[in-house]
Amino acid sequence: MSVIRRNNVLVRGSGQRTIVFSHGFGCDQAMWRFVSPSFENDFTTVLFDHVGAGRSDLNAYDPHKYSSLTGYADDLVEIGEALGLQNAVFVGHSVSAMIGVLASLKAPALFGDLVLVGPSARYINEEGYHGGFEEDDIDELLASLGDNHMGWSKAMAPAIMGNADRPELAEELTDSFCRTDPDIARRFARVTFTSDNRSDLPHVKARTLVLQCRDDIIASEEVGEYVRDHIPGSKMVLLNATGHCPNLSAPGEVVAAIREFV
Repeated sequence: MSVIRRNNVLVRGSGQRTIVFSHGFGCDQAMWRFVSPSFENDFTTVLFDHVGAGRSDLNAYDPHKYSSLTGYADDLVEIGEALGLQNAVFVGHSVSAMIGVLASLKAPALFGDLVLVGPSARYINEEGYHGGFEEDDIDELLASLGDNHMGWSKAMAPAIMGNADRPELAEELTDSFCRTDPDIARRFARVTFTSDNRSDLPHVKARTLVLQCRDDIIASEEVGEYVRDHIPGSKMVLLNATGHCPNLSAPGEVVAAIREFV
C-alpha cells in the first residue's frame, strides 16, 4: 500500500522548503487547520494522520508495530522518503514531538528544524525527574480509558484543552477523542504515557524549538524546560496561551513563533 494513502497524506503550498505537521494522541490532521494555511505561500505543507487516526487506513494498524513510538517514527520517515524531503521543518504536537525526535535520529537529513509543541520525554515521575504523573495515575487513566472510552473522552478533553471560558474547544477535542477506535486509542494511550525518550534528546542534531503553554496539565513548564535543557542548542518559547492544544486555542501565537524560528 502507498504510504501516501495509508497515512492520508495531504500536500499543499508551493514553497521550496517543506514543513510537516504531525498531530497528537486522539487527534488528526484537522487540528492544524488554523496553523498550516499560514505557511502555504512560503512553504510546501504536509499534513497526515497517524495510522489509527483520522482518515488513515485502519487496516494498516499493527499492534506489534505500533507498540512503541518507533513504529510511528518509521511511518514518518517513510512519508519523508516518499515525498523526497530533505532539510524540512517538522512541527509535532504532544506525543508527536517525540515521534519527530525519533524520526530525526533515524533519518538525519530529513529534518533541519524541529518545532516541538507541548513535548514530554517521559510522563511518569521517578526519583530526580518530574514528568507530571505518578505511575498509579497512568495506570488509572489507562484503566478508565479501557473501561469507558466515551466517558473518559468527555471527562479528560476539557481538562487537557483548558480554556474553560471557551467550551467549544473542549467539545471539539471530545469529539475527536470519541471518533477514535476505542481499541486503538487504548493502545496508543499506553504507548504515549509509558514512553521514555529522555536518552534520545542529547543525540538530536536538528535545530529545535520547544513551544510551551502555561497551565498545561499534560506537559508542564518544568517538563518543557527538561526537553529544552537536554536537546543541545535548543530554545524554548513560553506562549501566552493555556492548556495543551495551542494549535486550536492560540494558533496565531503558534504561527508567529514558528515563523520567527524558521
